Amino acid sequence: MDTIAAPILKRSQRVIDLQLPERADIAPPSVRQADLEVLAEVPEGFLDTTHFDTVQFPPPDWAIDRFAQAARQGELAYTGYSGHNGVLETVAKNVSRFLDVQVDPKRNVALTPGTQAALFSVLASRVDAGDRVVVMDPDYLFTARIFRFLGADVAYAPLVLREGNYEPDLDLIETEFRDRGATQLVFSHPNNPTGAVYSPEIIRDMARLAVKYNVGIIADELYSRLVYDDVPFSHIAAEEGAFDLTATLLGPSKTESLSGYRLGVVVGSEATMQGVENILSVTSLRAPAYAQHVLGGWLGPDEAWLQERIGLFAELRQQTIKRLSGLEWMTFHPQAGTAYLWADVRALDRSDVEIGKALARDAEMLISPGYQFGPGSAGHFRICFARESKGWATAMDRMVDVLEGLRR
Repeated sequence: MDTIAAPILKRSQRVIDLQLPERADIAPPSVRQADLEVLAEVPEGFLDTTHFDTVQFPPPDWAIDRFAQAARQGELAYTGYSGHNGVLETVAKNVSRFLDVQVDPKRNVALTPGTQAALFSVLASRVDAGDRVVVMDPDYLFTARIFRFLGADVAYAPLVLREGNYEPDLDLIETEFRDRGATQLVFSHPNNPTGAVYSPEIIRDMARLAVKYNVGIIADELYSRLVYDDVPFSHIAAEEGAFDLTATLLGPSKTESLSGYRLGVVVGSEATMQGVENILSVTSLRAPAYAQHVLGGWLGPDEAWLQERIGLFAELRQQTIKRLSGLEWMTFHPQAGTAYLWADVRALDRSDVEIGKALARDAEMLISPGYQFGPGSAGHFRICFARESKGWATAMDRMVDVLEGLRR
């Protein structure tokens, strides 16, 4: 009997581009395939430093209560694309105070299934194939992947290290706006992966450039509540003339450990919200309807809880800095935000994939390799220190042993 060959399904070029094959020199043959190679090395029970530990740092107690109360009311199962009207009113009130701008619940805010969906919805509604867009390097991995999916022409603006702080190269960004026709500027703030919090002066200058050249802004401020030592945080949407250009992305998934509830918030002009609604209508329809009601306790009512949590993160931050400072060949510059540490390990003279595999296999630890965050970010890696203190100390000992072995 003849064997019937398995059918081969066509993959769209969009899916191939989504894997970022253009970074093959630092992540062969593509970012996605390199990730899979590293993942193949992790043993059972490995420590995943790519995200926050939601066991050690669970959501606030009120989250599940608010969710359960909503779930008991079947009429709340469906909402408009932007979200439940009552929740939108509460979120708009709290966001207005947080951003220091007036936010209308009917015109300026939409809820999404996670900040990832917020990012995709805004980018998909603003960007056409061939559009020139500017992204920081390093910055959040999926921004570049979404742009490649959309067929955008991506320009990377490397962060510059000045006096221990990572900062955008404003001259380069202006060149992209003025001479190369860039239509959008996208950045995370605080920066993911470095944790950099940009000074009020830098945020003001970025806003002025965007207003001058009529460039759209997407500011991913997912970590904007996780800032240490009373460092001032400026929201670009509040700068003169910037609100109508800016889509601000917020959410409770990280600092508040609410990732499992899949909640994101987009704040911007009425035109931005119309675009987001259109994308939601053909993707997810709405943020999880019962989970939306959890946002009633977020961004204001939970301030005391937030300060306690930031204090715990600050202790882990110092623990991490102290332990890794013993590696004289490793360079890192702790920044003022997030629960991440961005390490420069170029002195190892090893590829990101090789380092990732060694740490997975021998330290039983999964890290986020530098190639994920930008074409100029090879030779670095990101770790999340939001973990249980004693277990984290033991894990760092294993990591140091493996890295020292690679150094030798």
